[in-house]
Order: sequence, then structure tokens, then C-alpha cells
Amino acid sequence: MGATENAELVRRGYEAFNAGDLATLSELFAEDAVWYAAGNGVLSGTKQGRDAILAYFGELGARSQGSFQATVLDIVGGENHTVGLQQSRAESDGKTLDVATAISFVLRDGKVVEGREFFEDTAKADEFWT
Repeated sequence: MGATENAELVRRGYEAFNAGDLATLSELFAEDAVWYAAGNGVLSGTKQGRDAILAYFGELGARSQGSFQATVLDIVGGENHTVGLQQSRAESDGKTLDVATAISFVLRDGKVVEGREFFEDTAKADEFWT
């Protein structure tokens, strides 16, 4: 797949994520995919495999009472890496999360095989999820 196709796959992933469409997300991730959740908080760390990644996404929704949204600002497609630039927003227990985020995706054979999160303020994100 080329840069345009990779960017479209990532865009479909964002749409599915924001809609809570786990069936589509499951199709987009390789079974052995790896996700690196930034920071040192309760949700940080490496998620090994599609099921662990989807469970992590579910935890983001549960801990934010379903308010977490990743608003796409831009998607930059490449042959080996595709980057999603987003604004991450959520509210929970009187706390608000509103941080710029970048996720680097590695895609192979039409599937996400790796995702790596980068937050503008990792400490703020860690605090929100506690």
C-alpha cells in the first residue's frame, strides 16, 4: 500500500474509534500489533496484540464515561509510517483533558502493526487518567 492508502486506513481507524466501532478497529489491526501508550500513568505502557489494544481503547472510553474523542487535525501518510495529528479531549469526575497528540502508525499489508502515542503534555494526560 502507498502513502494515500495508508492515510485512508488511518482515517477509517479514527472514525471507527470515535464511533466506538470495535468490529472495524479489529479488522484494521494486525493480530500481533503493538501499541505504545505514552507516559507513566495507570494506562501507560506497551499493549501486545490486537485484543490488548482494543481493551486499552475500551478503558479510555470507560474511564472518561464515553467522552473521550480524538479530533483529527491532519493525517500525514508515508510508505512506512503514517502520522495522525489529533486533539485528545475527555471529561471525567470534574477533570478535563484537552491535549495535542500525535500517533505514529506503522502499517503492513493493509493493517496497523504498531501505534506510538506522543502527547504535548504527558504529565497532564497521566493525571487525567488517574
